[in-house]
Amino acid sequence: MNRRNFLQSTGAICAGLAVTRSMPVFADVLQTGGGWRNFEVITRVEVLKPSGVTHIWLPAALIRDTPFQRTRANRFRAEGGTAKLSTDKPSALGIVSATYPANAKPVLTLTSHVSLKNYAVDLSAPAKAPHVSKAELDYFLQPSRYVPTDGIVKETALKATAGATTEMEKARAIYDWWWTTPSAIRRSAAAGAATFGSCWSRVIWAENVPT
Repeated sequence: MNRRNFLQSTGAICAGLAVTRSMPVFADVLQTGGGWRNFEVITRVEVLKPSGVTHIWLPAALIRDTPFQRTRANRFRAEGGTAKLSTDKPSALGIVSATYPANAKPVLTLTSHVSLKNYAVDLSAPAKAPHVSKAELDYFLQPSRYVPTDGIVKETALKATAGATTEMEKARAIYDWWWTTPSAIRRSAAAGAATFGSCWSRVIWAENVPT
């Protein structure tokens, strides 16, 4: 199944999904040392009207510690099916994929234990930046099929930053362009993806494969 057909089939069965507690449920909120707070985030997905083999995907919490988030555990349970956690170390992302046989009642529960901390950077004040390898920088700056950095995206960025000399001035110019340009023009320029990248939000994918 290609991506377009997958998205179409996902949209077609959304009415058969019951997403309970799909927004993060912050239970057991504890204040820890150093400004860190602990959270338990629970997401439970149940497909009410399955037809044939069913697949469910849920994004897990980050698999690598950052200055603002530490993942303690990603636990999941697939009632009536099998599940596994797949990870992509370069992007520090993980996704739980579950498969259920025909006639099963698909229910997937993901529980993530994370510690969070307020984090802010004052870009106007000079400071020593933490060391980041060139390989890591190159990875996050590389274009992709859905996040291009050439063509109209590059042309728009060059126009928006005309006259700016420093990296800070260029970043401010793109920011100002984004908020002062009508949304229709932003979409046509496709600058949003190249400027801000993609966001790994808590989304749910489910698919039924007819038997």
